[in-house]
Amino acid sequence: MTETTEDNIASMTPSERREQLRMLEALLFAAAEPLDIATIESRLPKDADIPALLGELQAAYSSRGVNLVRVGDKWRFRTAEDLSFLLRRDAVDQRQLSRAALETLAIIAYHQPVTRAEIEEIRGVSISKGVLDVLMEAGWARMRGRRRTPGRPVTYGTTEEFLDHFGLESLRDLPGVEELKGAGLLDSRLPPDFKVPTPSDGDALAEDEDPLEEEDELAFGEDFAECEEER
Repeated sequence: MTETTEDNIASMTPSERREQLRMLEALLFAAAEPLDIATIESRLPKDADIPALLGELQAAYSSRGVNLVRVGDKWRFRTAEDLSFLLRRDAVDQRQLSRAALETLAIIAYHQPVTRAEIEEIRGVSISKGVLDVLMEAGWARMRGRRRTPGRPVTYGTTEEFLDHFGLESLRDLPGVEELKGAGLLDSRLPPDFKVPTPSDGDALAEDEDPLEEEDELAFGEDFAECEEER
């Protein structure tokens, strides 16, 4: 019979559980990047119930100056949202995106996997060569695969860095129609059939996508280098 989480917790002494929580806390504080369950499991004792420990630690930090948050399938500590203003004075944002880049990023986030041609169709205008390169260099967009259509165009999606920067646990947390209206980003008098697409969550390729090949990654590196030289 498989031991349940409750049984596993009950079988531990208070000192063992406290020690495992301290280890998890130290691991997450020291990490430069969000950690996934597999990485945490490799560092903690084999009998540690990682989901239960994460839940307990998250609850313990819920009202403190830093919170334990989930980013995609990973975990990290982040400054509490209501205190983020304290750090804005010292923060230097090097990623000043153009309007075209912001619109492109929004289209990728909501419509992924999406090709360059599809982005241009949605925007109604073409995008310059460097826009996608800038988004990928910033770490917010990535090449996902190739669409199984003539020409096999590259498909694009967002990254974990995108979720982390915008404080999202998953793509499902992107604002919907009512939230966008409330923020003044959509006209309140929209057509009755207007819908904001539900973004595709997860890294798995869609049925109409093929994996990228090594030469695709090399081509991106060369294209970005050329873009930098042009600047």
